Amino acid sequence: MVNPHHVAHWYPTAAYLYILGLDMLALAWEYLRRHPDYRLDWLRHHRRRQPAHSAAHAAAQRWGLRLWEDPALDARDAHPAWLPGHDAVVQLYPDADPPPEADVFDVWRIPGHKQLIHDGKGLALIARSPGRWQRFALAPGLEDGMAVAHAHRGRGTTHAPDTPAPMARPRPPPSALLELHTLQALDATLAGASLREVGEGLFGADAVADWYTDGGLRSKVRRLVRRGEALMCGGYRRLAQLPPLEKGRFEGDAKRP
Repeated sequence: MVNPHHVAHWYPTAAYLYILGLDMLALAWEYLRRHPDYRLDWLRHHRRRQPAHSAAHAAAQRWGLRLWEDPALDARDAHPAWLPGHDAVVQLYPDADPPPEADVFDVWRIPGHKQLIHDGKGLALIARSPGRWQRFALAPGLEDGMAVAHAHRGRGTTHAPDTPAPMARPRPPPSALLELHTLQALDATLAGASLREVGEGLFGADAVADWYTDGGLRSKVRRLVRRGEALMCGGYRRLAQLPPLEKGRFEGDAKRP
């Protein structure tokens, strides 16, 4: 029986179904926002009445962000401004020498729910539809109706602004389900649940009826918990295609990023 004091928000699997439609950058945010030290740093920054602008940005950059983002917001509502480099972000530029019948920048041609935000350096556009994310960085001077070229980092410039970005396509269901279970197991562990309680929450009471003899299920739950902790404590940087942390950070008694 699951201890009711450990249940809180993590027990209903339905609360995690949105995870199935996230791309890698959104998943990276889900792991980062759970890190206790990030939550503490954000709270300290939020409580400062007049924080030093450059110092605040430098502190956020140690987490891989240009700006602080509220960890209470999940990936459906948050707009984390990641440091640049991820190849899922398409760079859009005015085409100074467009070919005949060039494509033009038309926000309404891009499918999905669209959000325009400022990420601390410039305008960014995110378009979300079921199973598909598209992310664009808009160059200064780009206006609706202009001939446009776009570029992926390391892959040159092309002329199809509504081409889906890499990693924005639906992820394979087994992979998506793994992230759902990992985040649910991580939340349960952070709430103080035991491995058996985690197993019951994820796989049902019947599955853990023979918990002490079913080493396979215990091992599976243990792997999920360890995976979640690893992704939270620096592994999210791989999802966001950020440089790895220096050796020692988030390990052992390392408390600060």
